[in-house]
Amino acid sequence: MTQGDITSELVTLRDYWRYAISRFNAADLSYGHGTTTAGDDAAFLLLDSLDLPIDALDPFLDARLLPAERRLITERIEARVSTRKPSAYLTGRAYIQGVRFHVDERAIVPRSHIGEILFSEYLGENGSSFLPDPLSVESAADICTGSGCLAVLAAKFFPNAEVDAVDLSADALEVAKLNVAEHDVANQVTLYEGDLFAPLAGKTYDLIITNPPYVDSEALDGYPPEFRAEPVMAHDGGEDGLDLVRRLLIEAPNHLNPDGGMICEIGSGREILEEEFPHLDFVWLETAESQEAVFWISAEALGVV
Repeated sequence: MTQGDITSELVTLRDYWRYAISRFNAADLSYGHGTTTAGDDAAFLLLDSLDLPIDALDPFLDARLLPAERRLITERIEARVSTRKPSAYLTGRAYIQGVRFHVDERAIVPRSHIGEILFSEYLGENGSSFLPDPLSVESAADICTGSGCLAVLAAKFFPNAEVDAVDLSADALEVAKLNVAEHDVANQVTLYEGDLFAPLAGKTYDLIITNPPYVDSEALDGYPPEFRAEPVMAHDGGEDGLDLVRRLLIEAPNHLNPDGGMICEIGSGREILEEEFPHLDFVWLETAESQEAVFWISAEALGVV
């Protein structure tokens, strides 16, 4: 029986979800672009392709799909298996805490722990214990902005802030432009092309947000196709993954206001950083998946007076 014969028997979303899971498992796909299992990845691909809420599979499981919807889903299931591209590249959309962003192969698929932290800290009952009062932030910088998702979120969380967003990749900044426009924050967010703080000479900020490339060389060499589909520049952090993080720690004091601070995602290099910078008071932040992937450091701890 051919693939076409098989899919012709599929009618409901439940049918296609089960079929996609079987295909993904048989192909031994890799995950990590907002999903962690074949079931979750299949659910995302199907729901987002149909423009349905990506966190609400159950209500639609027994919905019968129209012929055009069945063709689209079948094509995308096959593309996920044959190309090994992340599902977000196939649908053209990615999400941080339910907020939708455009994404394509010019930029890394957004999946930052920092987005989770911003939501949990600022939308919690008691406010944040370390991040500044959102109304007091008048200037923020997003370094290594990629698709611009964190810059957009910063504009939303800090309504009084001017947000400067920097990336070395001109291609990624084209994606960021789309997201800035789509979320109607062009009056707050300015995009700069350049290397870390280079385009921001003389400027200082109440808050620096950064999710730099932090994958070490060994891990990069062992990447599965899903991760190789993304721009290598967005992953490559040097031999131990911390080349850019070191530079950020050295350069950030020149760009922070005295009461400001920096939140930075680093992956798995906590022990190395603490050994190399024993004089710095890192505050390690807990996320759903890690307790040492993100740190906060105040301007005071960085010697800003």
